[in-house]
Amino acid sequence: MLKIGVLASTKGTDMQAVIDAINSKKLNAEISVVVSDKKDSYALERANNHKIKTVFINPKNFIIENNGEIGKLKSREEFDREVAKILDENKVILILLIGYMRYLSPWFVSKYKYKIMNIHPSLLPKYAGGMDKNVHEEVLKNKEKIAGATLHFVDEGTDTGPIIMQKEVMIDENETVGSLKEKVQKAEQEIIIKAVDLFEKGKIKVKKNKVIIK
Repeated sequence: MLKIGVLASTKGTDMQAVIDAINSKKLNAEISVVVSDKKDSYALERANNHKIKTVFINPKNFIIENNGEIGKLKSREEFDREVAKILDENKVILILLIGYMRYLSPWFVSKYKYKIMNIHPSLLPKYAGGMDKNVHEEVLKNKEKIAGATLHFVDEGTDTGPIIMQKEVMIDENETVGSLKEKVQKAEQEIIIKAVDLFEKGKIKVKKNKVIIK
C-alpha cells in the first residue's frame, strides 16, 4: 500500500477527492499524515474528520530576523527538515502538494526527487508561478479558449518540473473566475487520482527529465 504525505496550506479540496478514492478502493493507498504551515487550514480539519494524522508546523519558529537572504534560505531548509522528519516517521513514499503556499528548499527537493507531485491550475508552462484564483483571472483576462490543470514533479524551479499529466478544460462564453475554478479543480482531481494509481503500480518513470508512463 502506497503511503502518501500531503502538504497543504488551504482548504484541501483536491485532497478530499484522494480520500474518497481511497475509501472507495479506487486507490491502493493511504494518507499517512497531513502537514500544514497554517494552523487554521481547512485541510487539517478535513483530515481530522477522516481520522488522518495532522501536524501543524509554525513557520514563525523558523524566521531569522535581520539576517539577509542567506539566513532566510537557511530557515526555509530548517523548516523543511522538520517536515521531512514527520514524513519519514510516517513512512511516506509519495508527497502531494495541495494548495501548499511555501517554496521548497533545494535540500528537500533533492531528498525526495521524483516523489513530490504538485498540482497547478493551468496548462503549464502557461501561467507558471501563479496562485489559484489569480491564474483564472489572468486566463479570462487574456480571453483564452482553453484552460486546464497540470500535475508535475517538483524540481528547484517554480512550476518547472517534469510534467506527469495535463487535462484541458473548455472555457465558456460567460465563464467566471468561480465557475472556471470549479471546472479546473475537477480536472485536477481526475489527474491526481489517475497519477497516484499509476505511481503506486510503478508505471511512472522519469528519464532525461521527461515523464514516461508505462
